[in-house]
Amino acid sequence: MNYDYRLVGRRVGILSLFLLALASFASCKGGHASVSGGEGKEVPTKYAENLSIVEHEDFTEVTVRNPWDTVKILQKYILVPSEQELPTNLPQGTVVRIPVTNALVYSTVHNSLISELGAIDAIGGVCNAKYVNEGEVKERLKSGKIVDCGVSMSPDLEKIIKLRPQVIMLSPFENNDKYAKVGELGIPIIECADYMETSALGRAEWVRFYGMLFGKTDVSEKMFADTEKRYMDLKEKAKKATSRPKVLIDQRYGQVWNVPGGESTIAGLIRDAGGINPFDGYRQSGSVPLAPEKVLAEAYDADIWFVRYNQDKEKSLQELGSDAPVNSQFKAYKEGNVYGCNTRYIDFYEETPFHPDRLLEDMLHYMHPEMKDSVATHNYYTKMK
Repeated sequence: MNYDYRLVGRRVGILSLFLLALASFASCKGGHASVSGGEGKEVPTKYAENLSIVEHEDFTEVTVRNPWDTVKILQKYILVPSEQELPTNLPQGTVVRIPVTNALVYSTVHNSLISELGAIDAIGGVCNAKYVNEGEVKERLKSGKIVDCGVSMSPDLEKIIKLRPQVIMLSPFENNDKYAKVGELGIPIIECADYMETSALGRAEWVRFYGMLFGKTDVSEKMFADTEKRYMDLKEKAKKATSRPKVLIDQRYGQVWNVPGGESTIAGLIRDAGGINPFDGYRQSGSVPLAPEKVLAEAYDADIWFVRYNQDKEKSLQELGSDAPVNSQFKAYKEGNVYGCNTRYIDFYEETPFHPDRLLEDMLHYMHPEMKDSVATHNYYTKMK
């Protein structure tokens, strides 16, 4: 079943008809199947709690657990090699033909990872293009080889329809009403819930799933194995530290300060680096929005402060103090133990989610001065002047 998508043109008034047509197209291609499959071989995950993988003879079944309601399933994907006919014994789930060769990728985190896996040719479009730091992705955006599909909160549907991606990769949020109009396009949505894992290695392990999607299983398995080994070696080294500093992360944005919940990947990194997260009492994965005054009350005595920001010039201590009245009242500020990361120029968000060992090394270097000679730094953070 084929449709002439050129008819869409700029006639926004009939866009809904094409949404229905595209959904029909996806179903004709096997977008969903409902026949029960047999038993398969489980591929054990070591750290990821929201991901399970079962290999069958003709397909691979990947289940994403709902991180906000862990007794429920967020998505189930049925990965079927594109060179074979669609099996008749598929279980219920969203069918994705692999390797994916044309994806719309919402986040810079994932387009950088796909590029690192050696599958940059599979990135057909991106959202939030202004935040892209990865060099080759930037160049392809400039040349038009990669399509800029607008901002993720309100993407350009006409461009997406013209692109005809095999999948849309995006980070899910609780109660997101299935992505509004994009969810009506009938294109399989890969819900990248890796950021909701409760450990840094748990998030990094999702690279194994992404490697399967893009036909880079061998590359992704080696990447994760190398990351795990280095991370565990650094974690062991942290146990020899002579101090346990209290660590503050970031600062107020708008009216709230998003602090790392006790079950978040950042909280785990702080602990693995031999530090204390002042907000471990909030048993949440992801971040916890608090009033700045509440943060000050609970973390006024933080020994070290890591601040991520995005601006043209490097942030100074004086500027940080003027950003909000509470900032200059923290112990770390008063003693000059503040380290900044300007994400406009540093590939922090692109690298650290799937290479947490690099961030752990940076944190060890700054949190434990006695280890500076034996622990290198990747210079994500530098001391704020």
